[in-house]
Amino acid sequence: MRKFLLVPTALLALAFASNAAAATKDVRIVKTGFSPISLQVNAGDTVRWTNRDTTSHQVVSDRGAFVSTILAPGKTFSFTFKAAGTYRYRDALEPAERGAVTVKGLPPTVSIGASSPIVVYGAEIKISGLVSSLKAGEQVTLWAQPHGQSSFVQIAVLTTVTGGAWDYNTKPTVLTTYQARSKNAASQPVVVQVKPKISLLPGKRGYFYARVSAGVSFAGKTVYLQRRTLFGQWVSVQRLTLGSQSGRIFKVPRRKGTWSYRIFMGVDAAGSGYLESWSGTQTVRRK
Repeated sequence: MRKFLLVPTALLALAFASNAAAATKDVRIVKTGFSPISLQVNAGDTVRWTNRDTTSHQVVSDRGAFVSTILAPGKTFSFTFKAAGTYRYRDALEPAERGAVTVKGLPPTVSIGASSPIVVYGAEIKISGLVSSLKAGEQVTLWAQPHGQSSFVQIAVLTTVTGGAWDYNTKPTVLTTYQARSKNAASQPVVVQVKPKISLLPGKRGYFYARVSAGVSFAGKTVYLQRRTLFGQWVSVQRLTLGSQSGRIFKVPRRKGTWSYRIFMGVDAAGSGYLESWSGTQTVRRK
């Protein structure tokens, strides 16, 4: 199962869930009509009508969005507006008395996540997210800022599908920060870190070949041959300097028994923009 790194920010919470700041606005029904006649609220707000007259009234939306029961004097009716737009309404018992509620939508937002926060060089990851409208057919641009670059560059123009979802597969070559943009909204950045790819392959006559791959050369850098102890710990047994092709041919030190070996590169040798890394294991048996 692929795990996605989500970006928990106040911006995204505002876009997709939160109505913690929702307000309740009041409209009075009096002998002369609704007061105020026109009201502006935000999406998620509630409007409460209270009959302050001495006769009954009934609040009815022109397009059927809401309808109250018949409100006797002193009774109230409330409705929560979840979508932007202008809602015109009237008093069903006094049709000449009219009012309107204008609902302002939340500002558009776009979320972003990565299928993994850490990848080995050459591996593909999925960058994905949602637009707050949850609609298909909206444009999202994806931007990337690899380590060492001073600004973001656009890498893809995408179109949302059902539910406002979008995604893009990519292979970061170094620590990279990604950001999605849609309309006037920009997501919070998400960072994907990269580990150099280290291969450890058996050769002929007891030799092994180690090679380190990434977006830069590792010629002259140091890696370590490590052996796993009987207690499961890795200990360094040989220091190796990589050649011009970022590789090294070597022999494993003689030791009786069956042992697992790997190549390890520390973060200092990996360099800026990369994490420490290690190869898969090779088993050596000697009598």
